[in-house]
Amino acid sequence: MRQIPIYFYSSTSGMVRQFAQALGRPVFDLTEREVRQSVPDGPWVLLTPSYKTGNADNDTIPEPVKRFLHDPATRRRMVGVMGSGNRNFGRHYQAAARDIAARSKRPVLFEFELQGTQWDVEEAKELLRELDVQFSPRQ
Repeated sequence: MRQIPIYFYSSTSGMVRQFAQALGRPVFDLTEREVRQSVPDGPWVLLTPSYKTGNADNDTIPEPVKRFLHDPATRRRMVGVMGSGNRNFGRHYQAAARDIAARSKRPVLFEFELQGTQWDVEEAKELLRELDVQFSPRQ
């Protein structure tokens, strides 16, 4: 069965990268130009951090994520969004994931704080296994 891949953006802290790689499925790093310029060939999930801390002029969606989502086929094939955030951001916690989900009319599939816990990883893995089944080609 095809595993739905994760396309992620991670800052230099590497916390989102660490979470993505722990999911045990194909992952693609949006900091790499060739990945940003590619188009997924089927259903995929976005994993993005949020950085906004209350500055109205500070956009919450990382630029590489915006560039990747610019392609209409890429946006169409996205099945949902997972977000990493910091509760210290208050009402801006998970702002990027929630904003992308609202704009794309796709669900926020999972939210976790910073790099997540082992329980977050297990919960996300289970959710992704369910999506693999849901989006697998019918026999």
